Amino acid sequence: MTTYRVCCFLRRFRAASNEPSEELGDVFQAYADGGGGVMGEEALRRFLREVQGEAAGGGDDELEATAREVMAFAAEQRLLRKGGAAAAGGGLTVEGFHRWLCSDANAALDPQKRVYQDMGLPLSHYFIYTGHNSYLTGNQLSSGCSEVPIVKALHDGVRVIELDLWPNAAKDAVEVLHGRTLTSPVGLMKCLEAIREHAFVASPYPVILTLEDHLTPDLQSKVAKMIKETFGDMLYVSENENMAEFPSPDELKGKIIVSTKPPKEYLQTKNDADADEAGVWGEEITDDKVAATAMTTEEKCAAAEEAVAAAAVDEEMQEAETDKKTQHGVDNEYRRLIAIPLTRRKHGMDQDLKVDPDMVTRLSLGEKAYEKAIVTHGAHIIRFTQRNLLRIFPRSTRITSSNYNPLMGWRYGVQMVAANMQGHGRKLWLTQGMFRANGGCGYVKKPDILMNNDPDKLFDPTSKLPVKTRLKVGIAGVEADTRMEQTKVKMDTWIPAWDHEFEFPLSVPELALLRVEVHESDNHQKDDFGGQTCLPVWELRRGIRSVRLCDHRGEPLRSVKLLMRFDFT
Repeated sequence: MTTYRVCCFLRRFRAASNEPSEELGDVFQAYADGGGGVMGEEALRRFLREVQGEAAGGGDDELEATAREVMAFAAEQRLLRKGGAAAAGGGLTVEGFHRWLCSDANAALDPQKRVYQDMGLPLSHYFIYTGHNSYLTGNQLSSGCSEVPIVKALHDGVRVIELDLWPNAAKDAVEVLHGRTLTSPVGLMKCLEAIREHAFVASPYPVILTLEDHLTPDLQSKVAKMIKETFGDMLYVSENENMAEFPSPDELKGKIIVSTKPPKEYLQTKNDADADEAGVWGEEITDDKVAATAMTTEEKCAAAEEAVAAAAVDEEMQEAETDKKTQHGVDNEYRRLIAIPLTRRKHGMDQDLKVDPDMVTRLSLGEKAYEKAIVTHGAHIIRFTQRNLLRIFPRSTRITSSNYNPLMGWRYGVQMVAANMQGHGRKLWLTQGMFRANGGCGYVKKPDILMNNDPDKLFDPTSKLPVKTRLKVGIAGVEADTRMEQTKVKMDTWIPAWDHEFEFPLSVPELALLRVEVHESDNHQKDDFGGQTCLPVWELRRGIRSVRLCDHRGEPLRSVKLLMRFDFT
């Protein structure tokens, strides 16, 4: 027993121990050879087959390989015992069994981080790890701009980097900053060089560079030259201005792709920043949460349609006014670099989400506008994203770089759910959890249900869905699969054993995420955060598995793990 003095009272904690819990000891004894206190190779294979489900997917060869790895691990740790009822090669001790269960080799997700999904489909078939204002070091209003957060994002596997391009004070060079705020700028070349050096450290699959461009044609010409000289052969240039179908991640390995709006004459207006990405559905659409809650579905539809129509009229009036102030000389070299054009539409939603069989494109929506759109045109969004790319980004009022629920986008097939990587919190943890899937390569294939274009079988995330499977172990996914559970509090111990089972019925396990948090209970103050992780349910390995916890920013904590048992019925 260890005693700690805190202010005016003593608190006693049971000393930390490397010995397995009573529950794990019981599992070991159930497979140990004849009460000899060791688990021989045959008994180990039986445990791997019956508890860990090792032979279910890979067959006997994979089971044999795993058994050899476990014995080799135990031998290296000197946790094999000769003699007893074990085979001549020795047997696994209970300490060795416990040590292996807690090791990274027995992680809940494949420790080899293999890319196993089909990567030969068009880009629109994948969720893509997407950053927002990738250059910011902190909040959206007054933090610094730097290439450092870009490097970190790329090392974490992010595949979509956003840069906001603005003229400097002298209007003879290009800076990267969050426009019309107090953020301090960083030079564009620093950002481009950082992307070149670090783009493919974590993943060989393409990096999409989205540019929010507020430049004159002269500066666009300078940017085109900088991009070509910096990236060279890494730069993907489309042979056709209008693509009938996006290339696949496999075809684009090692490539950097530019995506922005095609250049027009430079518009010197104060409203250009707001109109750029948001377009007709952007920040000008209000989102009154209280009023929306009280509305019927029909009222929501009518209100959203009315707001979109009004916004379209406003933008058309703005463009008519600014046409008078244009500068001529669109840079064609800059235009040729844009492989994925951002389309700015001015029609009603039905037209804006109409699928063109001869051309693919990208749309971009603000968070509030998207919330309106899924009420009125959820099915249209699913159909649109089966061929085209859609990006949604956090609303401008998220000054602290907080995030929104990314599942709001993934449920409707949105590929680019942009996240403030410089922020942290539960919603970013969900994004980090999603992209631990498929080897952490930054591309996760969308479930087949989101790609079914049969009008009678089009996926509806809001409908009541039948249960496909049950996970025994909160879950977050489609609305029907969202549920939180909490264990009992274990008092005064460094190594708690909860021995608690939860069961989660899942309708769409392909979109379900298991989020785990650990807190130190405090009766007098707010519970202290201990660690967290988020895991894609469809990649969980059956059996007793090691789960490494992360800090609030998503960085792995050293030697802080949980042992959890997963089963699907």
